[in-house]
Amino acid sequence: MFDKILIANRGEIALRIIRTCKKMGIETVTVFSDEDVRSLHVREADHAVHIGPSPAPESYLAKEKIIGAALACGCRAVHPGYGFLSENTRFADEVTKAGLVFIGPPASVISLLGDKTTAKRLATQAGMRVVPGHPDPLNGIEEARIAAKTIGYPVLLKPAAGGGGKGMHVVVKEADLEPTFTTSQNEARKAFGDDRIFLEKYISRPRHVEIQIMADHHGNVIYLGERECSIQRRYQKIIEEAPSPAVHRDLRTKMGRMACALAEKAGYRNAGTVEFILDPDGAFYFLEMNTRLQVEHPVTEMVVGLDLVELQLRIADGQPLPLGQEAVHINGWAIEARICAEDPERDFLPSTGIITRYAPPRGKDVRLDSGIEAGSTISVFYDSMMSKVITHGETREAARHAMIQALNRYHIEGVYTNRDFVNAILNHPAFAEADLSTRFIEENFNKKQTERVFNSEDLHFMVMAATLVYHNRQTLVRDSLKPMTAKVGQAHEEKPFHDYVVKGEENVFQVRLSRDEISRHWSVNVDDHPYRVITPHFEFYRRRIKLNIDGQNQYFHLQYRENFIWVAFCGITRTFEIYTPGEWHLVRHMPTATREEKNDTLFSPMPGLILDIKVKKGDWVYRGQDLVIIESMKMESGVSSPCDGEVKAVHVQAGQTVETGDVMITFES
Repeated sequence: MFDKILIANRGEIALRIIRTCKKMGIETVTVFSDEDVRSLHVREADHAVHIGPSPAPESYLAKEKIIGAALACGCRAVHPGYGFLSENTRFADEVTKAGLVFIGPPASVISLLGDKTTAKRLATQAGMRVVPGHPDPLNGIEEARIAAKTIGYPVLLKPAAGGGGKGMHVVVKEADLEPTFTTSQNEARKAFGDDRIFLEKYISRPRHVEIQIMADHHGNVIYLGERECSIQRRYQKIIEEAPSPAVHRDLRTKMGRMACALAEKAGYRNAGTVEFILDPDGAFYFLEMNTRLQVEHPVTEMVVGLDLVELQLRIADGQPLPLGQEAVHINGWAIEARICAEDPERDFLPSTGIITRYAPPRGKDVRLDSGIEAGSTISVFYDSMMSKVITHGETREAARHAMIQALNRYHIEGVYTNRDFVNAILNHPAFAEADLSTRFIEENFNKKQTERVFNSEDLHFMVMAATLVYHNRQTLVRDSLKPMTAKVGQAHEEKPFHDYVVKGEENVFQVRLSRDEISRHWSVNVDDHPYRVITPHFEFYRRRIKLNIDGQNQYFHLQYRENFIWVAFCGITRTFEIYTPGEWHLVRHMPTATREEKNDTLFSPMPGLILDIKVKKGDWVYRGQDLVIIESMKMESGVSSPCDGEVKAVHVQAGQTVETGDVMITFES
């Protein structure tokens, strides 16, 4: 077995590989850029080598620097993780030529299967059905136009040399093809160092199901069940589960055998994933093969009881697979949620900054693969994914419930995250019923509705949490002032209850609190619904609170926002205003302030790098027209005009970095 390996990656996957290497007694070397000098993966590895500036092309995509670091440190092998150079044929080839072992398939196999066009040909030869599309990478926009007309809109543009949703875009009409094609090329070049794009028919409402395979150097190939990866946004998976609720035993066997047949035909070795599109009738179509470890591999590990990184290392060392297909058994259910630095309320725009508060979820059925801690910096240079929460249960419902509770306990502050949005998906009735497709988010959520259809009990729980925190704070303040208060006119006995009126957006609740001073338990009525509440750990200094409500533990995130309390629970977020009955009587008669909105300024909606400015002073623009192109976290986004009008001044230039809220363009009133 290898005594030392280099991990050509960063963040949570680097830490994931380090964890297995420590278990196996293998020394690890990691690489890092300027931005990552204080990152967790640098600290946890046995050795770390600086390889360049923060932009990925100058560090994590710099093949020569990475191979040089491996040789200088005396490593015997290189693990690429996923993303960056993990599916780069030249990198795998150069690693091997340098006398090192590439922990993955051979360069020739990556070239054959990692390139989606050649993979389709091979799949067709292996008897699989494929999605209709152009067979080769496109040679420019004119060829793209011809191919799109032949296949018929809508079409999907996809990079030939990578996955993870980078560079993938749907085009619904010919007028959008050219700008979208350019954007896809740019994103693919920056993410994979390869701007080849191919085109296929866009199929609406499919399920995305993939088969995990492992193959050794001795001709053995096995499949480790399937994963359901249909919950996606912008073609980026955010919730995965194993097994798939749509796959029965016979279908699993059929898909698994075909995936293994494809791997055998290609001479595959190490870990790989064959991805399929599954229609409602159970027919499946080959989509692509990822020639690397997948982000979602933990759900497979949870249900089959195997360490896939350990299998990768043993296969790369020349050892045979330690088990055959008959020994693979699926036990229970696992769900994974990707936690990303992005703002769902602003169309998932990337968020950057420093993690100011951090408390991970824990539990016997909870696993966390994380690359962050309090003090970690989330920058514009790399992918927005910070961590993954994985839960296991004997049934899908048990795993789902464990995930909901884990996300309720997972505390991150300093950047916007998708934690509550993911929790909203998990709580949605359609997800609970396993009514899934790749259009799930589009069908069930929109830009202004990032919450699920909630039930009244969950809102009652949130009202109780906010009211108890408010009441506790008011009591502490009142008690601290007791020595200074006059005794004349005071009531001789404390009231047995406390009444509040709580407003949360369009909802108004009547709340009554009373406390048993002997048991220290609360009786709480919300709109005449009685609840018994215990506060075992009043952790509001952490901006979290744990309440035992009618015998069940519930976890909430809370923040004071000016005079109000913001609460997040089970995917619902609300800001609550809390009043005594007397205050509420007065508040209802107070005038509401109005403010006239002015749209004469274009602000940067996110931190990033200005790639292009499409207008100049004096140009007439229309509301919704893209004026500036910004790159952030390897994705390009157009920033559109907020109004119809004439450009008064352009305040930024191409190549400039901007922060959220920076003024970019102003318009004549």
